[in-house]
Amino acid sequence: MSDQIRFNLSEKDIPKFWYNINADSPIPPAPVLHPATKEPVTPDFLSVLFPMELILQEISTEAYIEIPEPVREVYKLWRPTPLIRARNLEKALGTPAHIYFKNEGFSPSGSHKLNTAAAQAFYNKQAGTKALTTETGAGQWGTALAMAGQFFDLDIEVYMVRVSFDQKPYRRFLMETYGAQVYASPTDRTQTGKETLRKDPKNPGSLGLAISEAVEVAATSNGKKKYSLGSVLNHVLTHQSVIGEEALKQMDLAGEYPDIVIGCVGGGSNFAGIAFPFLRENLRNGQRTRLIAVEPTATPSLTRGRYAFDYGDTAQMAPIVKMHTLGHDFIPPAIHAGGLRYHGMAPTLCALYDAGYIEATAVRQIPIFDAAVLFARTEGILPAPESAHAIRVAIDEALKAKENGEKKVILFNLSGHGHFDLSAYNAYNTGILEDYEYPEEAIASIEQRLPQVPEFVGK
Repeated sequence: MSDQIRFNLSEKDIPKFWYNINADSPIPPAPVLHPATKEPVTPDFLSVLFPMELILQEISTEAYIEIPEPVREVYKLWRPTPLIRARNLEKALGTPAHIYFKNEGFSPSGSHKLNTAAAQAFYNKQAGTKALTTETGAGQWGTALAMAGQFFDLDIEVYMVRVSFDQKPYRRFLMETYGAQVYASPTDRTQTGKETLRKDPKNPGSLGLAISEAVEVAATSNGKKKYSLGSVLNHVLTHQSVIGEEALKQMDLAGEYPDIVIGCVGGGSNFAGIAFPFLRENLRNGQRTRLIAVEPTATPSLTRGRYAFDYGDTAQMAPIVKMHTLGHDFIPPAIHAGGLRYHGMAPTLCALYDAGYIEATAVRQIPIFDAAVLFARTEGILPAPESAHAIRVAIDEALKAKENGEKKVILFNLSGHGHFDLSAYNAYNTGILEDYEYPEEAIASIEQRLPQVPEFVGK
């Protein structure tokens, strides 16, 4: 075991390949269904939204997909990201556990999202795309795609969930500085938005609704615009595997191997990014690392949702996929972890969770901020509220190790910094931040709100 605190790699250690969990997953993928016909989707349907190379990555069962050199050149702006041992946090907890974190907030956009934004922008540029539409919750994904658009000369149009648009104006300012056009969703620019506002002029928005607007704009652009998604889809999770691939090398430098790997989940990209390479080691080489996905009690899709086929968006324009869902019409509470407000979860991740290969837990908002503030005061880094979910469970696991007198090696993904989340920290510091648990009556009604799919599906 090393006495170092930081474990850095060099540019030559930037992964040359993304890892695709579909190659090793013991769970066959469920079909993706057309939102209207409910038949399996065709590449032609998907090509309205995505370039063919990303469609092929979506269905690929190849273990490793080569990272194009132009993307690796962009990665050199921030990759490899540092792995840091949180010694001060360990001391504050008085735990025998060793706590490590991968700092994805080191990227220029402030989060892990740039790993896939750069890749998606490259493949769209290669395919002749001129502009991209997308949604964003907290703004981290929108910021990353806005920056990637500049790298590859693409216009970017962002539909930002209204509650985040209002809570986090500086994220919008940053996206606009990078050249993106940003709109508060629901808007009056789409039929979906207009219909939503007609029913509820004060609708706070949701990721599902923002997805609907972005998809509608791309689908009705006569090929002028494509759609880009920051989580959920398999090609997105694959691009994020650079996180875990680097972390494997860095844990080797530290002379330890994690007993537990933790990440927050909203759509699943940053958790999968750090966890799936370690899951590969579990599946191939007999490692026994626990992989824990952490979500808010306010949007508990994995821990309380239904594992079923559901639309990927509110307006029922996106494909139907099998996932843990709270229902596509889910309108989330205005919790501050805006990036975790999605009604569903990555289908690949859901299948593995359902089969017991990963764990999931839900945590409340005030304990999340308790952990975030302790981390900031001990390690000097202000985490995004999303990342603080992982910190909370890392602390809880370290305290269990203390109680049991066990040395555990814990690794979590710090998926982004919280420099644009100071209003949330102010709410916590002044005692006005509230906890919220998704009500049982809403959980009970999920089944009634799901689409009916053909009986042959999934058999």
